[in-house]
Amino acid sequence: MSARKQYPLRIAPEVWEAVERWAADDMRSANAQVEYLLRDELRRAGREPSPPARTARGARGETDGNGTERPRP
Repeated sequence: MSARKQYPLRIAPEVWEAVERWAADDMRSANAQVEYLLRDELRRAGREPSPPARTARGARGETDGNGTERPRP
């Protein structure tokens, strides 16, 4: 698994509460919601990071049994 960069985020309490509510609605953690929002904005701005290197078994280790990666839902 790739290492994650830890970053202390200073954010207004009311903004964080709104993120937590939105995350709960989407069944994500607040941290995952922040990453989702950042990635979405990077994509919209045409600044998305290069995808992580994939292994022979796929990012989640999902294959069709013949070593071919199954598409992600």
